[in-house]
Amino acid sequence: MQSIPIQMLTICGISELPDQRDRSVTHILSILDPDHPDPEAFGAYDPHHRTILRFHDIINPLPGMILPAPRDVEAILRFGDEVAGGRAEPAEGHLLVHCHMGVSRSTAAMLTLMVQANPNESEDRLFERLVEIRPQAWPNSLMIDFADELLSRNGRLTEALRRHYRRQIQRMPNYVQLMHDLGRGREVEMAA
Repeated sequence: MQSIPIQMLTICGISELPDQRDRSVTHILSILDPDHPDPEAFGAYDPHHRTILRFHDIINPLPGMILPAPRDVEAILRFGDEVAGGRAEPAEGHLLVHCHMGVSRSTAAMLTLMVQANPNESEDRLFERLVEIRPQAWPNSLMIDFADELLSRNGRLTEALRRHYRRQIQRMPNYVQLMHDLGRGREVEMAA
């Protein structure tokens, strides 16, 4: 079974970035709102490879906001190719994926990278591994839909996302109101 050729995987939010600086981070995928300044925390990190994507954490069009698009998920997959760099065996390293809170865009991106690197692993097992990395994971459904298509999962990834949402709501019932407040009620409905 293939895996991401990096030994340590981390997902976090911007406020947690200073806590990661002494953890030998080698690869970073930053997903930021379009108008958010670049986090200053990276100035204290050791040299690393970093890719920055900018779009909002939304699943429906909203005035003045940028929806995730297929090109963004394609960029995540290109980043995954760069991380792999032709290696078959895990290498010393630390992959950090972050967004604003470390809950939605970053978890969708990490799951996409995990699916890319583990084409034979079941979707449900990939979601289980995601929760091991980031227990509060609530991946952006639009990003997962694009990943499902781009990685030829034929709807299986989106169906596994429904089951994941259901498990997350059971673990953290407060997510129901939170997601409705954020305009993401459709994702709560997916769990029904």
